[in-house]
Amino acid sequence: MQAEIITIGDEILIGQIVDTNSAWMAKELNKYGIGVSKITSISDEANDIVTTVEAALKRSPLVLMTGGLGPTNDDITKKTLSDYFGMKLIQDDELYQKIQDRLAKYGIPMNRFNREQALIPDGARIIPNNFGSAPCMWFERNNRVLISMPGVPFEMKGIMQNGLISAITEHFETPAIVHKTIMTEGIGESVLADMLSDWEENLPRQMKLAYLPSPGKVRLRLSITGEDKPTLEKIVDKEVEKLKKILPNNIFAYDDIDIEQCIAKLLLSKGKTLGTAESCTGGYIAHLITSQAGSSAYFKGSVVSYSNEIKENVLGVNSKDLEEFGAVSQEVVEQMAVGARKVLNTDYAVATSGIAGPDGGTDEKPVGTVWIGLAGDFGVRSEKLDLYKVRERNIKVSAFKVLNLLRKELEK
Repeated sequence: MQAEIITIGDEILIGQIVDTNSAWMAKELNKYGIGVSKITSISDEANDIVTTVEAALKRSPLVLMTGGLGPTNDDITKKTLSDYFGMKLIQDDELYQKIQDRLAKYGIPMNRFNREQALIPDGARIIPNNFGSAPCMWFERNNRVLISMPGVPFEMKGIMQNGLISAITEHFETPAIVHKTIMTEGIGESVLADMLSDWEENLPRQMKLAYLPSPGKVRLRLSITGEDKPTLEKIVDKEVEKLKKILPNNIFAYDDIDIEQCIAKLLLSKGKTLGTAESCTGGYIAHLITSQAGSSAYFKGSVVSYSNEIKENVLGVNSKDLEEFGAVSQEVVEQMAVGARKVLNTDYAVATSGIAGPDGGTDEKPVGTVWIGLAGDFGVRSEKLDLYKVRERNIKVSAFKVLNLLRKELEK
């Protein structure tokens, strides 16, 4: 089964905000065997809304829409859809009271804009919105369904997860679907595709493979649909076992998770602690680690040693080595890792020192030259990376590479 998504808002079209709703909805719908064939962003104009809705309902049995349900004059979605489906707007007393109570809690008087939010189309099915005042409206015509939701992400997600998904799966007959994501590192997309060509050509007919590259890694996503989910899972598992033999050293996870999540699981399972010493990554590694709930159990802290003074005075890097070899060197990054482990009193410490760019490079050390280091009970080891001309990409890849170095050590 295929659905379409429509997002409404001039703020999306001018780039003022990013449309995260569509990606989240598509991922959520896919869990229940509903694919998304088209995503469209349109302006806050009645004619655009009508023509886009009309075309979408001709193509798809299910259309989900977000945006344009706020209390201001530019939010015209509810009125436009009511007119399109030939319905009148009537006051919902329960919703009116809910809005009034919420405003009273903050000492805000009810005005005409708030009162208009309590109006609903008289022929629409209303799905509860327990996270805001804008109603979620379910319209039907000729066995086609249009669902209009508020554009505020936490409201939309709350509605989807607390009633709407259940209503959709009860209304439509959907197939079983199984996805499996395999996280790979160390091989570029084109090389990986060549390595997997024979395996890919012999995949079951109903199975699809997608390559999803990002800095430092490539996600492989296997997807299969059918009638019986346990049978589909067995088919996927069989193919994953074949893949393991082809890529014995390049798979770091069998779920759609990031390297920091892998590190969290490994450190927690082994009862080990981590610290970071960061120069070119500027605290980005610490940010990734602390983005995980419960990271205080294994992460002690970070030294962002952007200057040579901090490298020397805090981390104990030898001043002569700094002068002779430069901050971007094997000698310095290894001392940074060892120093961070000592200063922060951790089981492991990772370190980065490089030229992220866009300037600062030399003929000997061009932009993209990065050294990464790891210190632990085993001693210290390091690697040189020859990366790109783009600063943001260099920071992300450096962080991934050094955490992956740690992952390999933790998995021994």
